Amino acid sequence: MLNPAAWQQPPRMPYNLPMESTSPRRPSRTLIILVAVAVLAAVLFSIVPGNLFTWLWEQLNLFATVFLGIFVEAVPYLLLGTLASGLVEIFLDREQMARLIPRGSLGSALAGAVLGLVFPVCECGVIPLTRRLFSKGLPLPAGVAFLMAAPVFNPIVIFSTASAFGWGRMLLWRLGLTLVIAVVVGLIFSVEKDAGKVLKMATPILNPNPIQKTSLPFTEKMRRALVIAADEFFEMGRYLIVGAMLAAAMQTFIPQSALLSIGSGPLLSVLVMLALAFVLSICSTVDAFVALGFVGSFSFGSILSFLVFGPMVDIKSIMMYRQVFKPRAVIYLVLLPLLMSLLSGLVFNYLLP
Repeated sequence: MLNPAAWQQPPRMPYNLPMESTSPRRPSRTLIILVAVAVLAAVLFSIVPGNLFTWLWEQLNLFATVFLGIFVEAVPYLLLGTLASGLVEIFLDREQMARLIPRGSLGSALAGAVLGLVFPVCECGVIPLTRRLFSKGLPLPAGVAFLMAAPVFNPIVIFSTASAFGWGRMLLWRLGLTLVIAVVVGLIFSVEKDAGKVLKMATPILNPNPIQKTSLPFTEKMRRALVIAADEFFEMGRYLIVGAMLAAAMQTFIPQSALLSIGSGPLLSVLVMLALAFVLSICSTVDAFVALGFVGSFSFGSILSFLVFGPMVDIKSIMMYRQVFKPRAVIYLVLLPLLMSLLSGLVFNYLLP
């Protein structure tokens, strides 16, 4: 028989039926966040001065102008450097590179430092070209010295410096100090015998078939060189954009008058001009005309340090260095030219006024 108590139990609800909530409906979390944001915005609008937004708009316009100025100035030279890189990949092999560059550390660094006379590229174009030369067997000290010296040791920059300052003291010391610093930095890197500890292993060799290249017609070789140049231009161009944006931001939000106001004295003037060279990130083909504007306000040593350090290290070049060298090597590539440029400026200010 069935238990009569079982008939008194309420029937169980199926698990798949929705249960009605007896609690009142609460407002959604999204609605609460939107209301809070609206209240916060209203409070900010009430306490922030009305001219702040006008100032921000003006700064953004200035940022865009400076960014476009740096970018448009640098793009042709990056294009020239990547084009030279493509031509090197197609028309130059390792045996030719071995015959052109001495194997000794000092001879290799000297040869790399004056290689800019053959490849007239600035600090933007020299980086992809150096990477390609490394893939062709360029010795490490020669490549580093070329990277440091080529933005100054090329005919375009030599003539632009002479146009600004004449064929005299400033031009000679700029070339001489650039050569010395480039060779010294190259010799320091020659201590490392394993280039893999300095260079990134991702350095591309976009056409690793040198045997087949010799039998190609000239038009096909040129087509392949242009393809390589285009690939490398877009690869390095994104880092140029990031570097140009950082340089534009620093120029926009750090007043140059603040730097110039503390640029008195033999030490401070050199530090200020080194900071300006880093922040302005001016192409080496036109930096002499910018430096000419500081004559009379700054010492000879500080202007010389500006002309020597700027082509070696600036914001956009650091971003591009990181694509060729490992982080520790990038630190050396920044600090060594900085310290030697600072020392050179101080020597001229204190000992050779």
